[in-house]
Amino acid sequence: MNNSVEFKATLRLPQIIALYVGSVLGSGILIIPGVAAEIAGPASLISWGIMTLLVLPMALTMGLLSAKYPNAGGVSSFVADAFNPHIGSLVGWFFLMAVVVGAPVLALTGSGYLCTALGLGDKLRLNIAAAILLTGLLINYFGMKLAGKIQIAVVLTTVIVLVTTIVSSITTVKAENFMPFTPNGAGSIGYATTVLFWCFIGWEAVSHISIEFKNPKRDAIRGTIIAAVVVSIIYFLTAYIVVGTHSYGANITDAALIYIIKNSFGLYGAVIAGAAALFICVAPAIAYIGAASRLAYSLSINGYAPKSLSSLSRRYNTPIGGLIFLAVCFTFLLIIFAGRIATMSTLIQIPSAAFILTYLAGCAAGVKLLKDSKTGLFISLVSLVLTAAILFFAKWTIFYPIIIAIFWFIYCLIAKKFNRH
Repeated sequence: MNNSVEFKATLRLPQIIALYVGSVLGSGILIIPGVAAEIAGPASLISWGIMTLLVLPMALTMGLLSAKYPNAGGVSSFVADAFNPHIGSLVGWFFLMAVVVGAPVLALTGSGYLCTALGLGDKLRLNIAAAILLTGLLINYFGMKLAGKIQIAVVLTTVIVLVTTIVSSITTVKAENFMPFTPNGAGSIGYATTVLFWCFIGWEAVSHISIEFKNPKRDAIRGTIIAAVVVSIIYFLTAYIVVGTHSYGANITDAALIYIIKNSFGLYGAVIAGAAALFICVAPAIAYIGAASRLAYSLSINGYAPKSLSSLSRRYNTPIGGLIFLAVCFTFLLIIFAGRIATMSTLIQIPSAAFILTYLAGCAAGVKLLKDSKTGLFISLVSLVLTAAILFFAKWTIFYPIIIAIFWFIYCLIAKKFNRH
C-alpha cells in the first residue's frame, strides 16, 4: 500500500520496546492468570509455558515483516504486497474495527478495576474510561515521539509495580497450593492454553507504526525479541504467584492480580492496585489508537476509506482524520455500554475473530514475503498453522468480521463507481 506522506521517523529502540510491551502487556494480566488457574489449577503454569513458546513465532513474524516492509498500513500493507490491495484493505478494516471495540473495552476494564480498588463503585467508571481514551487520542495527536516517551514512563511504572508485587509475594507462596497439580484433568491444560492467547496479542499493532522507526531493519527485530522476553517472564511469574498464593476461586478469580497487589502493599495497596490497573490499560490504548489512526490514513489514501480519514495535522503531521473517526466510534461504544445495550462480556468477545483473522492474514503474507529466508518462512508457517487452529474456537464472534466484509464490499462498489481506487 502507498503512503503519500512520510511520517517522521522519531522512534528509537527504547521507545519501540515500550510500545511492544505496552501493546501486549494489557488488561489480560489483570484477569487471565486467575481464570487460567481456575480452569486448570496449578497445571495452568504448563499452559503459560506452552503459550510463551507458541507466541514467539507469531511475534517474530510481525517483527520480520515490520523490519522489511515498514508501512503505516501495517498488516494490511503486508497482505496487499503479498496478494493484492483489495484483500489487504479488507484485513485493514478487520483490524481498524477490532480496535474500535477493543480500545473502549481496555478503558472500561482499567476504569472498572480502579473504581473497585478504591471503592468508588461504578458511578465514575464511564467518566474514567472516557478520560483514558481521550488521553490516548491526544497523545497520538501530538505525535509518536511524545507517545513513545510517555509509553516508556507508563510501561516502566507498570513493570516496577508488577515486579515489586511478585518479589514481595514470593514469601507467601505455599507448596501445598501446587497440589493436586491437575485437579481438573490433563485436558484442562489445553483449554487454558487457548484462553491465554488473548494475553499475547498486540504485536500487530506496532507494525502500523514501524514507518516511524529510526532504524526499522535493526530495531523491529530487537524490539520484538526483548519485549517478548520481558512480557513472557512477567506473565509466567505473575501466574506462578497467583497459583502459589491460591489467589483464585470464590469471588477473586477476575481480580486475582489486584487482590495480590493489595496484600503486598498493605495500607497503600488499594491505591497502588488501582493505579496499576489504570497504567496497564492506558499503555495498550495509546499503542492501538496510534496504530488504528495511521491505518485509517493508509486505507484512505489508497481509496479504501473516505477521504476525510486521510486528513493530517498541519502542525504535527499526525493522522487527525483517523483520530476523529476513532473518537466518534469510541463515543458510540461508551453510549452502548452506558445504556446497557451490550454487556462488558459481550464487548470483550466481539472483536476476537477480527483480531484472529488479522493475524492469520499477516502470517499468510509472511509465508510469501519472507520465503527468501528459511528462518522467516519456517516462523511464518508455524504462526499460520497455530493461528488457524485458534480461529476454530471463534464461535459466534466470526459474524463481526463477516458484517465488516459486507460493508467493505459495498463501499468498494461505490468507490469504484466514483473512481476512488
